[in-house]
Amino acid sequence: MSEIEIGRGKRGRRAYSFDDVAVVPSRRTRDPEVVSVSWKLDAYAFEVPVMAAPMDSVVSPATAIAMGRLGGVGVLDLEGLWTRYPDPEPLLAEIAGLDAAVATARMQELYAAPIDPDLVTERIAQVRGAGVVVAGALSPQRTQQLWKTVVDAGVDLFVIRGTTVSAEHVAAPDVEPLNLKQFIYELDVPVVVGGAATYTAALHLMRTGAAGVLVGFGGGAAHTTRTTLGIHAPMASAVADVAAARRDYLDESGGRYVHVIADGGMGRSGDVVKAFACGSDAVMLGAALARASEAPGRGWHWGPEAHHGELPRGLRVHVGTVGSLRDILLGPGRTADGTTNLVGALRRAMATTGYSDLKEFQRVDVVVSPYQPT
Repeated sequence: MSEIEIGRGKRGRRAYSFDDVAVVPSRRTRDPEVVSVSWKLDAYAFEVPVMAAPMDSVVSPATAIAMGRLGGVGVLDLEGLWTRYPDPEPLLAEIAGLDAAVATARMQELYAAPIDPDLVTERIAQVRGAGVVVAGALSPQRTQQLWKTVVDAGVDLFVIRGTTVSAEHVAAPDVEPLNLKQFIYELDVPVVVGGAATYTAALHLMRTGAAGVLVGFGGGAAHTTRTTLGIHAPMASAVADVAAARRDYLDESGGRYVHVIADGGMGRSGDVVKAFACGSDAVMLGAALARASEAPGRGWHWGPEAHHGELPRGLRVHVGTVGSLRDILLGPGRTADGTTNLVGALRRAMATTGYSDLKEFQRVDVVVSPYQPT
């Protein structure tokens, strides 16, 4: 393990972002048409290994349905505007048009409205009625309050997502913490939980019975976690560490496989490719999909950290619009900047390096080669 001396009293491990690594071609190549990028989580099979992040700028009931029809899965933020207001469209338009100086304060006001359990049920039913896999996300803080409403509404995949989620949370004396192991054991639907960015944290989450672990925190385009909290986890190292935890847990549990899902730091197709090369089974995308013409954010992107009531750790950022959701996922690409045809780029990278499926591609050689943009 590579460590460097920061000062006489502190050493730090060297870690790498996706920009710092590159995939190396092998001796064999394939046609992209014979490469499989399919993915299966529990009983659910997907044609593309992409989850749309539970952020109001990315996923609405309509875009969740569109993601499902394109072969991926859209995860609804069940604490967002869609479960606080019967018609959030005017509010989404307002957020997109806010002056930067007042954006955070106004978003805090809008998201202070209470969550309506009836709207949670209605939004899930809307997606379920389209015949696609239904995924919904809650923060660890809201899971105790709303999980029964979510499960009773018919969610297929339950996502517990936070900046960082641990299996051993210590709460205030008057607050009962979420017992992940007991919660997941008693639930009849598969649970994806995270973020985690270290081997140890991921291994503990895997031991709770989670079907998948989200990797990363503080690294997305809309985060300022590194600036506000000083916390950051370079994604290439984080994914590789959690993939190692998956391997060791597979042995420890006698064959139980937990899926590793990279979440954050993947704005372009090359980043997506490198996430799989480092060990991911799937990716969760935010900014990359916020660029779709159908995206609720209207060319703007933000996450729940941007409107935190006490300590905002994110911004509303302008990502623009590059094409339809289909263009971004499946192409054809209209630009050479890695913002469209993400799945096509993954297929071609796998074909160029000679791998036929995602599990094989996790074994591809990578090199440390810091990228120097021209």
